[in-house]
Amino acid sequence: MTNRPRLNALASAVGLLAVGLSSAQAQQAAAPQAEPQQLETVIVTGIRKSLDSSLDMKRKAQGVVDGIVAEDIGKFPDSNLAESMQRIAGVSIDRTANGEGSKVTVRGVGPDFNLVLLNGRQMPASSIGDTYASNSRAFDFANLASESIAALEVYKTSRAETPTGGIGATINIKTARPLEAGKQIASFGMKLVSDQSNKRLPDPTKGSQLTPEVSGIYSDVFADGTFGIALSASHQKRNSGFNQVGVNAGWHNNTGGSGQVSQALQDASGIQQGDLYVVPQELRYSLNGLQRTRTNGQLVLQYRPVKDLTATLDATYSELKIHTRRNELSAWFNTSPTSGTWENDGSGVFAPSTYGETYGNPADVAMAGGVFGTKARNQATGFNLAWQASKDLKLEFDAHHATATTGADSPYGSNATIGVSMYNRANITADFRHGFPVLGIGIAGNPGDGPALTQVTGSSFRNSYMRNAIDQAQFKGKFNLSESSELDFGVSLSKVKNRTAFANVQQDNWGGYGKTSDYDDGLWQAASLRPYFARSLSASGADGAALFNDFYLWDFDAVRKAAIAVNGDTATFSPSSNFTDDRRTQETSRSAYVQYQTDWESWGIPMNASAGLRYESTKVRSQALVPVVTGLEWKSENEFAIIRGDAAFLAGTGKYSYVLPSIDWSADLTSQLKVRASYGETIGRPGWGDIQSGTTLNDFRVGGGTGSSGNPNLKPLKSKNIDFSAEYYYAKGSYAALGLFRKNISNFIGTNGVQTSPFNLTTPVGGALYNQALAATGGNCGTADRVCIRNYILHTYDGTNGVVWTGDDVKGANGTIAGQPGDPAAVFTVSTPVNARKDHINGVELNVQHAFGNSGFGMSANYTWVRSGLKYQNASLAQQYALLGLSNSANAVGFYEDDSFSVRLAYNWRDAFLSGTNSDIWGSAGPSYTAAYGQWDLSAGYKFNRNLSVQVEAINMNDGTQRVYGRNKQQTQYYTQTGRRFMIGARYTF
Repeated sequence: MTNRPRLNALASAVGLLAVGLSSAQAQQAAAPQAEPQQLETVIVTGIRKSLDSSLDMKRKAQGVVDGIVAEDIGKFPDSNLAESMQRIAGVSIDRTANGEGSKVTVRGVGPDFNLVLLNGRQMPASSIGDTYASNSRAFDFANLASESIAALEVYKTSRAETPTGGIGATINIKTARPLEAGKQIASFGMKLVSDQSNKRLPDPTKGSQLTPEVSGIYSDVFADGTFGIALSASHQKRNSGFNQVGVNAGWHNNTGGSGQVSQALQDASGIQQGDLYVVPQELRYSLNGLQRTRTNGQLVLQYRPVKDLTATLDATYSELKIHTRRNELSAWFNTSPTSGTWENDGSGVFAPSTYGETYGNPADVAMAGGVFGTKARNQATGFNLAWQASKDLKLEFDAHHATATTGADSPYGSNATIGVSMYNRANITADFRHGFPVLGIGIAGNPGDGPALTQVTGSSFRNSYMRNAIDQAQFKGKFNLSESSELDFGVSLSKVKNRTAFANVQQDNWGGYGKTSDYDDGLWQAASLRPYFARSLSASGADGAALFNDFYLWDFDAVRKAAIAVNGDTATFSPSSNFTDDRRTQETSRSAYVQYQTDWESWGIPMNASAGLRYESTKVRSQALVPVVTGLEWKSENEFAIIRGDAAFLAGTGKYSYVLPSIDWSADLTSQLKVRASYGETIGRPGWGDIQSGTTLNDFRVGGGTGSSGNPNLKPLKSKNIDFSAEYYYAKGSYAALGLFRKNISNFIGTNGVQTSPFNLTTPVGGALYNQALAATGGNCGTADRVCIRNYILHTYDGTNGVVWTGDDVKGANGTIAGQPGDPAAVFTVSTPVNARKDHINGVELNVQHAFGNSGFGMSANYTWVRSGLKYQNASLAQQYALLGLSNSANAVGFYEDDSFSVRLAYNWRDAFLSGTNSDIWGSAGPSYTAAYGQWDLSAGYKFNRNLSVQVEAINMNDGTQRVYGRNKQQTQYYTQTGRRFMIGARYTF
């Protein structure tokens, strides 16, 4: 084949492809040249060279592809692979609370719908929630250190040979292969890390200020190049933290003219009849100390007994442990304000700028302590056999088994919290005007009496677990049809098993567990809150003097022992491995693909095109552990108890098949200008919770009940993707590119209420006893007077003397009435995921990279603009279908490098984006928006000789803070401060 650059093209180029194919047949094939140099053989020796290699990869790749090569990753001032990837145009990252990158959004498509591969193999992914069973398919890049990766490839257009699952992009992580390097490579590096966020924590919570990181790689070939081994490993520790203020329990939605705010306050704030306004449930401050330990390793063995046959066996391992100690201070509101002002920021929603409550009786000043411990472990073993069967035919077989498991790494479970309170709060004020909410508390009586008034209240010991396992076998072939065309083909089988589980041991004695005298006053250590938030108070312009400053720190282990001693109940304050939520799903997929590609010239312009089809068929089998409901009992006028028996696994199935076309075209209009067009269809599979089987019933009233259910027969999201781009390579190491893209997404997942009668339940309302009561009272009750009807059924109704108890046990001496056989069926409205609607994403990507001659200076920058109809309407309480993660983003990197010295300054920015659509755990659902965030990072290195180099790094130099808000920008949900990170290290290459 000719050595012309190949890149993906566009679906509307189908006609052009047809012209090109006929033209290619009519012309004599161009003279054969050497195959394009493979990415794996590029030797990277510096910042400029690594950028050149990334540019070369982009220019020669088939389709719209961006990437980073090994030294480029190593040179970035980044803590993990996600933070390396954020430098790529169109790639944005989600950050964890401590500021570290975690998951990626590509071209506006969130982490659940981007597929991650390791050396072309599908990677498993697992993550857990603090208070729920996980639904996520997203891969957490925080598990991987940047040092252990050879290269990244981000395929933004589809390819027939690529496994399905990535609507935004398919991300291929590549690791070293010793026979491709063909020589000995050995290096060892060490770093010391200082995280300034660790300094902003209480002494009992924070760890040592300096922590180590070590990494190394060894690769060599033996026996005349027939055998190779590569071993890489890294071990990192980091002590960090974050201090946070938020309305963790959420905001209540209200409608003007009613709700929780008096009419006088509504009138004063300009809230009109029908306007939407919100009221906070609480305000909470937390101090969080984290200890993170990350270990990565990979072993690769290769054997090439003859020139045309290569066998590769590799094993990859990663482990991430995170242990957290937390102290909290909060005030839970009555949500009946006595003062405050609500403002509309243009969203159509009123949120309080100030808020206040005054109490007749002292309320609680709530505090909490938490111990969280999680461990994520990824393991993958793969075997690959590549055979050059003939000059024109290459065959490849690949098989792998991989698992990702995340669960508890603490004797207290994955997330354990104990609450304590002192009952001396006379009033509260909350100021939301400055982004950083300020809580004021007025204390009743003597503030010094706090320890004597403090006792344990509620507690929760949670245990979350997730395991995702993949078995995959692939057979691929490449056949050269001529000197300028080839045919790629393949088949694959995969089985994905996922288990997601959750258990919670909770006690809700919010009025107090035991007596205050049960707890020694010495357990509570007096502390001041203001020093931990001094920077945020100053930066936001908030009034520090208004902040409630005096609270107590306390040791979780000591208070837990004291609570157990109250009545000797250890189980109440211990986690359980008896999961009450347990979802088990298996997806079995078969696929096949064929792709034809060719080079030709038309009108003197070199062109390349490929057209492919991928067939994908998936069967879903899901089991979910759900409580089996045995009956309903009418307990009061409009309340029923749902009687649950033992839990059981209920199964469901589903299946779907797709034929996914892709077509790519590129043309070299000049030696410097390349244009591309692409069309491809991709799918993104639903979340694990969405396709669970089984029905869970929530409640029942006279008018009916509610529940929720998964839907194993859900179809995946489907996207029809169109791309156009132009790239101008105007000088060595320099280029400018403009890309336009559109994604038409269908089968977007929403929820639908389905009326059903599960478990053959009956309701006494309208049943035999109910109708007997109506008849016997001669209509005195009336169908709406259910108190009267219940009284008759439970007692004897006497119109003169009122209710007289008869002691009739048959009719329910315990005050409840059960549904009987023959009674009407109990109807529940069950919320079920459905494929609800379709919409689009439009976007523009701008890239520029420029090297200033031989001066050593250079820069790169990119900007991505995206828009979609899948927006959240803030002023609406209706069910909505919105796209998470959609945001504009930008990067700018400047560098200088000579033979000894190198420096790189990088800025990354992401605009505000919708990060959740069900932010409130207390029933007042609404959106969560992550505010725009920008961060400056710096790295500098000095090379003493070809063997020894040193490097310093500074991350988050601007000390950026993260903020999440709701429908109104004043409706703060979380405000999080972290800190700067500094690293100094050395690397020796043998």
